[in-house]
Amino acid sequence: MIKKNNWKAWLYLAPIIILMAVFTFYPLISTIGIAFLKNYNYLTQTSDGFTFDNFGMVLGLVGTEYQGTTYYMTDVIKYAIPNTLIIVFVTVPLSTIIALLISVGLNAIPWFKKIMQTIFFVPYVTNAIAVGMVFAVLFDYEGIINYIIGQPGTPWIDLGASQTRAMFALCVYIIWHALPFKILIFLSGLAGIDKQYYDAAKIDCAGKWRTLTKITVPLLSPQILYVLITSFIGAFKEYTAVVGLIGRQGTSAGSKNMYTVVYYIYDTIGNNQVQYGSAAAVLLFLVILAFTALQFWVSKKRVYY
Repeated sequence: MIKKNNWKAWLYLAPIIILMAVFTFYPLISTIGIAFLKNYNYLTQTSDGFTFDNFGMVLGLVGTEYQGTTYYMTDVIKYAIPNTLIIVFVTVPLSTIIALLISVGLNAIPWFKKIMQTIFFVPYVTNAIAVGMVFAVLFDYEGIINYIIGQPGTPWIDLGASQTRAMFALCVYIIWHALPFKILIFLSGLAGIDKQYYDAAKIDCAGKWRTLTKITVPLLSPQILYVLITSFIGAFKEYTAVVGLIGRQGTSAGSKNMYTVVYYIYDTIGNNQVQYGSAAAVLLFLVILAFTALQFWVSKKRVYY
């Protein structure tokens, strides 16, 4: 009977296993393999053998010679990595804190929660490119942002913009677009917290801040961990926000103030340099894996189930 049930289980799992094998495992293994191939040609599936130089080229440690001069690829070190780190360590903490405060506020007014929950969730179901186009208009030369601050003609996301202004606009867009999903997760977590803890806090005359930090946050720590892990992974892979704000060719056409690691991967693949894009993808995968493992390690002491 057990053996028969095992066959049934594998039969039920077969469709998803096949899909994951075709669209997840095979591309992953193929990408890792291509990252170690020299002068890989995607069309002919040929290469000049095994090499580690692709990783050195991506990081600007290994150069290529042309007419007696050695050229180095510096886009990753100079633009992609710094910009990606700014996105990761600015947008994730800020969006998580803002979402937590909004969720606590909504949870305190039950009669208003369902209406506002629907309103806050609208950006999540809206197409990211469409939202990016709206923000592109807001941060345009003659957009409403410049009108409010009284500096018409100031570049934000255009080719003449400084890195500080460009990344500010990008981070505002990412934070705003990331809030709905986090609010939904936190509200579901708050609904599962036993009210007796808050009743006890009232009896002890605990203030709102102390109640938030000593009761809400610890009991909401599993949801916070989930949000942080998924948010950090998403921030490291940020690409659609850049495309939504400036278009597919905007960054590669001139200024690279919003150039990210994933944007670099798409750029190199589009320029028939698949081996460099694969090498960058492998490096990014290792960074995300290490960062996620670190979060799980920290969570052993900070998360309460």
